[in-house]
Amino acid sequence: MPTVSSLRVYPVKSLDPLSLDAVEVNAGALRHDREFAIVDGDREFVNGKREPALHRLASDYDPERRELSIRERGDDDWATFSMDAERGALNAWLSEFLDYPVSVVRDASGGMPDDTEADGPTVIARETAAAVAGWFDGVDAAEMLRRFRPNLVVDAGEPFWEDRLYADRGSVREFTVGAVDFEGVQPCQRCAVPTRDPDTGAETPGFRETFVAQREVTLPDWANRDWFDHYYRLMVNTRIPESSWGDVLHVGDAVELGDSRSDVP
Repeated sequence: MPTVSSLRVYPVKSLDPLSLDAVEVNAGALRHDREFAIVDGDREFVNGKREPALHRLASDYDPERRELSIRERGDDDWATFSMDAERGALNAWLSEFLDYPVSVVRDASGGMPDDTEADGPTVIARETAAAVAGWFDGVDAAEMLRRFRPNLVVDAGEPFWEDRLYADRGSVREFTVGAVDFEGVQPCQRCAVPTRDPDTGAETPGFRETFVAQREVTLPDWANRDWFDHYYRLMVNTRIPESSWGDVLHVGDAVELGDSRSDVP
């Protein structure tokens, strides 16, 4: 049976992940996932989609101390800020790095996901990351996971297994991870972020074109083609029903497929 091999949250949207052995479901998301985000003066997200410079930042978050450590990749010295008491100093540090004014905002009740309709954890098979990495010279599975930024990585035994976790456009696929109920909604439509080197932000030449061509020819029989108006999709967006809020996911939890059901209001 497929099992969870890695749990990752992204405490600051578009910065580095925090790997955990166990994590609580918080209002449909994972606790600490996208809890903070960088915004500009118009309160618009400054994220990896619009700001490639963010790739050059290394970060580490201590959830117990509620401290963020941050540096530019290649620098030896970390700057550490309390996310409660030193947010102004962090804002100044980031504004100097980006060369325009930004600030860090917080949403502790479910975080700030990109997909507000399917706002649960994203899921991918470890074997999928390895298969996709094989489409590109000099890229391994670990880097591919950094490019695609999933929450749950599953040891599934075959690539593209996660394409079993959704149904057609009018339905969801129910599944469980340990004691937590999930609804698989759709294959995730990707942005510019995976096309870039996760350390430098430099564009990988031909990434999207190669990905689209390979995704089409390797799309498994079990993938519901209703979603594939284009092939720049990978990973699965989910929801966690309110009945599972407060439950805990663990590395090693088994993933069990359920039935599909209508999702039409």
